[in-house]
Formats: sequence, structure tokens, C-alpha cells
Amino acid sequence: MKVVILAGGLGTRISEESHLRPKPMIEIGEKPLLWHIMKQYSFYGYNDFIICAGYKQHVIKEWFADYYLHNTDITFDLKNNRMEVHSNYSESWRVTVVDTGLKTKTGGRIKRIQKFIGNEPFMLTYGDGVSDVNIADLVKFHKEHGKYCTMTATNVGQRFGILEIDEKKQVEGFREKSNADGSMVNAGFMVCEPNVFDYIEGDQIVFEKEPLENLSKDGQLMAYKHKGYWQCMDNTREKEKLEELWESGKAPWKVWG
Repeated sequence: MKVVILAGGLGTRISEESHLRPKPMIEIGEKPLLWHIMKQYSFYGYNDFIICAGYKQHVIKEWFADYYLHNTDITFDLKNNRMEVHSNYSESWRVTVVDTGLKTKTGGRIKRIQKFIGNEPFMLTYGDGVSDVNIADLVKFHKEHGKYCTMTATNVGQRFGILEIDEKKQVEGFREKSNADGSMVNAGFMVCEPNVFDYIEGDQIVFEKEPLENLSKDGQLMAYKHKGYWQCMDNTREKEKLEELWESGKAPWKVWG
């Protein structure tokens, strides 16, 4: 099963960092946030990635093209024009970076990578959020209920729209957050059947609007309730929080060894 990661937005709320690179390429512990997300999926055995790039997409492509330079010790023999890599460690990843457009909305970006998915289920998440969600349990839950789409839902006291979930864990609707809410929100980490592509029309479709709302109306959207750690990185304060956790050696999302 391929893993699709949305990494093409402008990241305007953290512009002090994103004016130089896409938000998923902002570093936590000297590694891009995108790398942290991929390491989690890889821990559960998912190593085939499709990156939906857009804004400064060349930064993502160049980072993977120079992966050895970023992650190994190297001797440059300038006289003889040779390069010696001292440790040949690399991830077991296959990474497809797709330029899905500068101003394309989330739904449009997903639609643009349909040809790389074909008629197979796939996983989908955002390139700016980390979690300790159990991917194996998430996939198992998705396969058991047989609906078109599963999203991970978590409870956070932040600024996100609310999911209305029934006792069978089916998503019945969406609404704006109120101060009294302790309700669950969309944390990404989704599993989708290829039928989901039929709910997206055009570049300017926001996936979190009509497609997810219509999947909900059709009874095809389920919620995997996650009670553990989840954090998005929308601003400098959240970046610093993630950095502090990583440096402390207690980053909850670091499920790999």
C-alpha cells in the first residue's frame, strides 16, 4: 500500500521558516518533518511514498537526490574528482515526488496523483503533523469496516473543525469548533479506497470540504479514534515544542529504534 503525503502548501503561518523551504522540509532534530513522518510509516513496513509537492518542490527533490550527502560521512577527493561514502546506510524507501502545482488545493493534489495509485487502496496524511498512531491497527480497522475512507480522529484543544462521530465510529458530519468542545478533529493518517478519487473534481477542490463531507453523507467515512499523541506544526511555537521533545529524547512520535 502506497503512502501519499500532502507537502505542497505555502505554509504562510510559519513564514519565517517556509519562505526558504516547504513546511514539511522544516527541520526537527536536523531532519525534515517529512522524514519523521516517513520513518513512522516505514516502521510499520510501508516504504513506497508519493509526495504531493508544490511550493518550492525542488527543495524536496534535491534533498532526496542528495540523501547520502545529508546522512553519511563522505570524503571528497578533489584532486582525482572522486567521492567516497564511508557508510552506505539508506532507507528502504521508494519515493515519488510529484509537482502537483503551486496553488492547487488539497483535493486537487490528491486527484493529480491518481495515476500513481491505480485501482489500489492507499494511505494519506499531511506533511506537517506527527503522531504515535498505530498504523497497523489503523489499517486493520479500515479493512474490517469496508468503507471508502478512514480518518484518524483525535481530541485536541485547538482551532480545528469538529467531527460528529456516531457510536459505530462513522463520521456523520462536520461543524465549527466552539469553546465548550472537547470533541475530536481530523488528524490525517487516513486510509482510502480508490473510490475516493471519484469524490474529487478539479484543482481547486479542498479535500476537507466537499469530498469528505460527501463521503460522510454517503456513509463511507469512518473515524479511527486515537487517544495518544498528535501534534501539527503550524507556527514557530509548535516547531519549538517539537524540537524540545526531540532533543529531550522523549519524542512520542519516535516509534522506530
